[in-house]
Amino acid sequence: MYVITGATGHTGQIAAEKLLATGAKVRVVGRDAKRLEQLSRKGAEAFVADMTDASALEKAFSGARAIYALIPPNIGAPDVRAYQERVSDSIGTAIRNNGVAYAVILSSFGAEKEKGTGPIVGLHSLEKKLESIAGLNLLSLRCGYFMENLLPQTGIIQSLGFMAGPVRVDLALPMIATGDIGDAAAESLAKLDFTGKQTRELQGARDVNYAEAATIIGNAIGKTGLSYRQVPASMLRPALMQMGMSSNMVDLLLEMAEAMNTGHIKMLEPRSPQNTTATTFETFVVEVFAPAYRGKAAGA
Repeated sequence: MYVITGATGHTGQIAAEKLLATGAKVRVVGRDAKRLEQLSRKGAEAFVADMTDASALEKAFSGARAIYALIPPNIGAPDVRAYQERVSDSIGTAIRNNGVAYAVILSSFGAEKEKGTGPIVGLHSLEKKLESIAGLNLLSLRCGYFMENLLPQTGIIQSLGFMAGPVRVDLALPMIATGDIGDAAAESLAKLDFTGKQTRELQGARDVNYAEAATIIGNAIGKTGLSYRQVPASMLRPALMQMGMSSNMVDLLLEMAEAMNTGHIKMLEPRSPQNTTATTFETFVVEVFAPAYRGKAAGA
């Protein structure tokens, strides 16, 4: 049996649906029973649990041969790193006590670094905890920069007329669609062809910088000439907190951005067919970003 955590999120839902489509037995774990219902209708066994609850997660992993695990975002946590440690402790305990043989986890580029990477430090810690479990076959998916990270730009464009953020205008980022991560996780779980402790980079279809992203987005939403501006942290902080981020989360996010700007966070492998995924940035903009922008415009 497979157990999928974060099953109502971007990557977990795709992984669960792909496995269910093969006829596999799948237990889906999430915090909201109602949101799990659509997967239950497709044949999944639903299990409601908070990822910080070690005893509940231990029950959720009971009987699992393989699991997909992640640390759900908690942008409002007053101490994000403490929250991440509670989740990774729970995952490790549940795997160890159930003797789970295989685990695929959602990690990130930069997870090899033990400090200076903002919230990615929590993924470094998760990798290290699971690497210490004897007998566990572990695959850590070190993914690039989520294309979905650009969705808050819909509101920024509406209010300012341009895109803005802490990342350098010219920084080429390995942008990846989260659906492709879910596909990769499902494929690895279906095959279970990894042994020992392994990492796999997922770099998206190609690297894209924010200047290029602004041009592509502008053409798709009827704002030819749309630009992106790197703005100082002092300007970003109140806007990010207004979006529901705690002060601590803002600090970590800005640290991560600076780590990307300086090259402290970067992919370690040359691009190859093995680490390149299918969805282009243009496809994401047409299928996801533009509809979200139009929806926000209609509701304004």
